[in-house]
Amino acid sequence: MVTLDVGPRLIDALSALRDRVDAARFPLPLGGAARARRDRAELLSQLDDYVMPRLRAPKAPLLAVVGGSTGAGKSTLVNSLVGRRVSEAGVLRPTTRTPVLVCHPDDHLWFAGQRVLPGLSRVWVPEQDGGDDGERDDGGENGHGGGRGPAADESGAPTVRIETDPALPSGLALLDAPDVDSLVAGNRELAAELICAADVWVLVTTAARYADAVPWHLLRTAKEYDVTLVTVLDRVPHPIAAEISGRYAELLHRAGLGHVPRFTIPELPESAGGGRGLLPATAVAGLREWLERHAQDPAARSAAADRTATGVIASLRSRMPSLAGAAAAQHAAALRLAGRVEEAYEEAAARVRREVAAGEVLAGDARAHWHAHGLGGRPDELLDALTCGLTALLACAVEEADERAAGAWRRDPAAAEMAANAADGAAGAAGRIGVIVRRWRRCLEELAEEEARETRGGQAGERADPVNVEEPAALLATALLGGRRARTAGENLADLLGAQSALRLCDQGTRLLTRYLQYALDGERERRLAPLDRLTVPPDQQAELIAALSVVQREQRRRRPVTEWETERARGRAAADRCGREAVTG
Repeated sequence: MVTLDVGPRLIDALSALRDRVDAARFPLPLGGAARARRDRAELLSQLDDYVMPRLRAPKAPLLAVVGGSTGAGKSTLVNSLVGRRVSEAGVLRPTTRTPVLVCHPDDHLWFAGQRVLPGLSRVWVPEQDGGDDGERDDGGENGHGGGRGPAADESGAPTVRIETDPALPSGLALLDAPDVDSLVAGNRELAAELICAADVWVLVTTAARYADAVPWHLLRTAKEYDVTLVTVLDRVPHPIAAEISGRYAELLHRAGLGHVPRFTIPELPESAGGGRGLLPATAVAGLREWLERHAQDPAARSAAADRTATGVIASLRSRMPSLAGAAAAQHAAALRLAGRVEEAYEEAAARVRREVAAGEVLAGDARAHWHAHGLGGRPDELLDALTCGLTALLACAVEEADERAAGAWRRDPAAAEMAANAADGAAGAAGRIGVIVRRWRRCLEELAEEEARETRGGQAGERADPVNVEEPAALLATALLGGRRARTAGENLADLLGAQSALRLCDQGTRLLTRYLQYALDGERERRLAPLDRLTVPPDQQAELIAALSVVQREQRRRRPVTEWETERARGRAAADRCGREAVTG
């Protein structure tokens, strides 16, 4: 037997670890991600529903969860242990839609609050007087009416039905869980959550299904976590009871579970229990005696609870690194996918710089308007043509970058599902870029207007001629976007404003153009990265998970569990020391 020495620092360390596990995310469809999500949910359930409540309230009643596969007779077993019908049993599957928790009236305060199973709302049933042998119409109020999945309260939260009965010994609570292999996904998930909240797992199987995968998955999990486990082989035909029981015992022994208490219940008609749908008291006497002994003996109850809690905490040594590894894979994949987008947009930015420097914007309509400008054409029409040309250049570069990034994502299993969404986010790029380019044009016009005013002497109250303002703006835009094709634009600008003013205006215009080009490309790149950013893959979750585990392990070493052998050895040494002192004194 192991006694778990628990202090506030260990509880705090486990609470911090729980928060790190809760914050971990595994959204990318990598190999092992689905398993990591299941492991995360299971670990959170165990920490929230069992480990933390048990460590904070070590004297709480022992909670035995009766679980198993469909039709194993769990509800009939619970009813028979209590001595009346508290959970619905029948031939329709699934029968148990709402979990039923039964405890002694003196223990109801332990389960009235959210100490265990905090995610389930409580539905209380008045204590039964036994006058009707437990027969009553549940209707729909207690969670058995109509629905196929777990019942829920008005807020939509699943519920657990609480009953009290003095026939159950104080210090013991029984919980009838839904089928772990239910056709209803909500039932399966709830069953797994309830089993994770147990001090004792009472796993029920039948003579016909004891070798099935479902019960053995639960048995292997119980062995992995070293929980306090009891198995019940139910509905065993009398003529082959010894043979079936022996085979089951052999399978348990081969699996390293030969020490697990095992109880066999023969196949009996419901009328055998007095016509109330209950098994005879003799059929469940052994299991009831085992549960009562562990509930009423403080040492046995503590040993059962401590063993389960210790087993779950010890399992963190393998489970947390596995989660941390999955977190690292998620972060690496997120970086890889973001890198593909960054590479594509870096190439797009380089292409825009090259083509602007080569004067590619001054082509087509823009070039025609530039030639017309020398013959007295309107400067605003030249600005319109240059604005359209720059918009087209940026939109083409962004489209190419998006195609490259989308292709890389489609080839990467981690982003196959996001590629289509990212393409939708890239739609409308030309319109967004057009808005930014027009904003750049207005800034350029304001810059040219300010320089023109300074050139004219900056007299107070004097306003520049609108024609003269549009002219330097058009010449400046042509010089910035035309490359060698518009060498005369800079010369004309110098003739108009002066060499120093023209040089200063070109420098300011170059910086303005560079800023707006980068602004347009950065905006589209962020849109391409948005589906990845929404996944919230924290960069440091791997380190945080490992750090939290290290703190828990350090606290465990400080408060190492004391084994019964070590206790007896210490007592023997103390007795020898006393004898030695007495001999010296004598």
